Amino acid sequence: MKDIIITTQFSAFDSALDLPINVQDLMNQAIQVRKNAYAPYSQFRVGVAILLENGKVVLGSNQENAAYPSGLCAERVAIFYAGAAYPNAKIVSMAITAASDTNQTKTPIPPCGACRQSIAEYEIRQENPIEIYFMGEIGAVYKSDSVKNLLPLMFDKKFL
Repeated sequence: MKDIIITTQFSAFDSALDLPINVQDLMNQAIQVRKNAYAPYSQFRVGVAILLENGKVVLGSNQENAAYPSGLCAERVAIFYAGAAYPNAKIVSMAITAASDTNQTKTPIPPCGACRQSIAEYEIRQENPIEIYFMGEIGAVYKSDSVKNLLPLMFDKKFL
């Protein structure tokens, strides 16, 4: 037996105000669209803004359903819309923010596993990394230069 050690690296900003101006704008759009989340069951609202290489910004918020597996996370709402509306445009970066209706989220909240896998599909397909910025409602923002930091053992088409 041998050990396999996997390391990841993130950049940490103290707040959204410390982000580059263009990323601040993207995060502000994510914060605004977070208010459109339909989250009557979890009271947990997520907003995403995706910047495409063509300059377009695609937004998404989580959409819940009483039949729990029928809802969709904000990240997948946005990334699937980007793929449908702009199928040949590469994704440059994503800004993600999450907030609870019941308590203030102060730590960066990354995408769930299903969303990480969905982001991986697009990153692999476009053969370019996607910068992912994520935060709670307030506080620090983490930046990942690629979904590989969030999902180091990605499943992709080479396994099929």
